[in-house]
Amino acid sequence: MKELVRCPWCLGFDQYMTYHDEEWGVPVHDDKTHFEFLILEGAQAGLSWSTILKKREGYRKNFADFDPNKVARFSDKKLERILLDPSIVRNRLKVYAAVTNAKEFLKVQKEFGSFDKYIWGFVGGKPIVNKRKTMKEVPATTPESDALSKDLIKRGFRFVGSTVIYAHMQACGLVNDHLIECHRYKAVK
Repeated sequence: MKELVRCPWCLGFDQYMTYHDEEWGVPVHDDKTHFEFLILEGAQAGLSWSTILKKREGYRKNFADFDPNKVARFSDKKLERILLDPSIVRNRLKVYAAVTNAKEFLKVQKEFGSFDKYIWGFVGGKPIVNKRKTMKEVPATTPESDALSKDLIKRGFRFVGSTVIYAHMQACGLVNDHLIECHRYKAVK
């Protein structure tokens, strides 16, 4: 049996490959999933995605299964308890930013009807399908991630720099950055 070709970034461990094969790059149209990735990508800033992926269940447990309505109401006391849990990245600014981002997320939902409608507007409502042959061709940011990041920051979101937002766009399928020889390239296209 021929072995599947995958993007080389995911070859570190089984959980990483499963994430690549089942989630990464699949177009997301669910607000809860968008909120989950905003929290996780923000937590990842300056760290590896594999670190965050290994702590994903800790984030689910501590951040109300990524319910923005609940997270927006977290008290400082609750956040201080969360900061004691080693199952997440215990960075005070990132943990507190999750509450700020939940509040801003709810405002975007109210303004646009859904966060999904808002975010997909930055790519014209359909995925940008790239034709990358090597990982060297994959940029850290794009004009679309720059524009989305700038707008999110203007709205009050935190930990949403262009690099973080481009990672969100890749994860949630707003762009297809699977390498063209990867078995998932056509599947998410």
